[in-house]
Formats: sequence, C-alpha cells, structure tokens
Amino acid sequence: MKRLFLRVMAGAVMASALVASTTAATAQTKTLKMQATWPASQTLYENFTYFVERVNKLSGGTLKIEAMPAGQVVPAFEVLDATHKKVLDGAHAWAGYWTGKNKTAILFTGGPGGTFGMDYMDVMGWFYHGGGLEYYNEFYQKELKLNVVVFPILPSGPQAFGWFNRPIQTVDDMKGMKCRQTGMAGEVWQALGFTVVNMPGGEIIPSAQRGVIDCAEWVGGVEDLRLGFHNVWKYHYSPGLHENVTVGELLINGDVWKELTPQQQEIIKSAANETFLVWWTKWQRQNADALIELQEKHGVQILRTPPEILMAFIKKWDEIAEAESARNPFFKKVHESQKAYASAVVPYKRSYFPPYSFMANYYFPDKK
Repeated sequence: MKRLFLRVMAGAVMASALVASTTAATAQTKTLKMQATWPASQTLYENFTYFVERVNKLSGGTLKIEAMPAGQVVPAFEVLDATHKKVLDGAHAWAGYWTGKNKTAILFTGGPGGTFGMDYMDVMGWFYHGGGLEYYNEFYQKELKLNVVVFPILPSGPQAFGWFNRPIQTVDDMKGMKCRQTGMAGEVWQALGFTVVNMPGGEIIPSAQRGVIDCAEWVGGVEDLRLGFHNVWKYHYSPGLHENVTVGELLINGDVWKELTPQQQEIIKSAANETFLVWWTKWQRQNADALIELQEKHGVQILRTPPEILMAFIKKWDEIAEAESARNPFFKKVHESQKAYASAVVPYKRSYFPPYSFMANYYFPDKK
C-alpha cells in the first residue's frame, strides 16, 4: 500500500507540474494584432503572412501575430495613426502613404528615382550600415511624434510604369490623363501634366470601370494580374522610376515593443530580414510567370517605357527633391545621407558588376 501510495503521489506531482508548466507557457504567450494596407488577395499580403508564420515558429509559439488585411479594423491609410494610438499593435504598410504628414516619408521607401541609382541591396545597406534605420525611427518618433518603431520588410519592386487605354510615346501623350498614382511620385506626374488620383489598390479597378481614371500604376506583374488590370487596360508599360527599389514597412507600437522580451524583439528583427529576402525571390518568379500569362492568355501588350518619359521623370523629381530639401531640414538630411552612401557603392558596383543587360541580351535577346 505504501508503495502504491508513493506512486500515486508521484503521478499527482508530475501531473501538477505539467499543468503548471502548460499554464505558465500559456500565460507567457503574447499575441499582437496587426493590420496591412493591402487586400488579402495580394501577394504583398503574403509577405505579411510569411512574416507572421516565421515569428510563430521562431518563438516556439510564445509570440503570435494576428494578421488582418486592409480595412478589417481601420481604413488602409489609417494604420499608422492606429498603431500610434494602440488601436492596432502594429501594421504592414508603405511609408509613401504618409507624405501628407511629412514628405520625408517617401525617402524611406527608396523614393522616386531609386535613391541615386542604388538597387535593393544598396538601399538595405544604407538602412543597416549607413544610418538609414536610425533616421527612419527618428522620423516617426521625433519628427512626427508617433509612438512607433519601424523595420523594412517588403521589397515590392522594381515596379512597372503603369497601365494605359492607348499607346504612349511622349510626356505630351499623357497630359490631361487621369491616373492613379501616390506618394511624391504623384507630384512628379502632376508637374508633368497628369491629373493624379490617389486611392488604395482595392479601389483602382472599380474606379477605372466607372471612368474615374484613365490609367493607373499599382505594382506590376502578379499583383496587377490578381487585381484584374488586364480586364480594363491592354497597354502595360515598364520599367518605371517612381518605385524601382520601393520598400514596405513593419510598424509596431512603441509601448508594445518595450513589453516584448529582448529575445522576442530579436525574433521580430530576424523574421523581418528573412521575409525581405525569401519572399522577394519568390515574388520575382511570380512576376515573371504573370507577364507570360498577361501576354499569352489575356492579350496584354507589354511595352518598353520610352526613355524620354523616364528622363523627364527623373529630372522633374530632382527639381522637386531640391525644393523640398530647401524647406524641410529633415528631408534634406535624409536625402543627403542617401546620396553620400550612394556615392560610394554605386560607382563601385558599376565597376565590378557586369551590366545585367549584357548576359541577358546574349542568352535572351530583348523582344520589346
């Protein structure tokens, strides 16, 4: 009896310990509610869900994120303020949407013109080795007085020039057209004669069908295919210079960030960096497949953007950026930081990296 009693007691102790352990683990699990600015149908949203999955796995389930698409809690363009106010714990967004608050925001997306010729690796280098990430957080926390922390996470470019209802060859061909565009790129097109209309991605096709807009820029490739741009327009031009290295952001409420353990913070940082790289490589293949489908299945004409238009764009952007630098000290500081970093890496890469077109033309001659 004594031996049986001891066995029963030992079992009871073990069961209690297991329950206590499970309860403690459950109590330590933290769930964050975050919303994106994209519809769930977009692969941009899949960048978000990939990040969510990695955080869950890397934390062993102790840190979970509830991902929500655009509009589930607040409208798409209100996620920044909602994160600041802790209506949301965080958001998956694009800083170019906040240029109405301060135009410096566009520079943290890569900016129109591609930040002095830098590519994605150069821009990420500026973020992590050129002071860019520090400026990014300083911008939100000190310039805009928002209680958020931010990390780059979404490489959604290079983006196409856009979709049109007729062929274009010059800037004059576009004057008077009503086109969906956003951020400071919209200012460039406005200055060149566009009538610019800003709207979230999910509103573009309905607006086109009602005749509100004549042309539109969204992303290109698979994103545009999923939204059905080919059902409205048949002339698709690329490349563009308005978002050729555009970077989306992960926003987290500052108080929520401080409540996380150091390990949880590192998990989020690592998952964001992994998401940036792994999702981007998958996305580029999806874009390649999408262009084939757009042409062969839907009869879309994929056309090369005339160099004259690209040159007009970059020159006008330089004028606008110079004017903004003259009246906005923080814009000037960030813009000059990017130029200084580019002045080192761009000439080096031009010397060491073979032009992409050299081998591309050898194996796959350009048919455009």
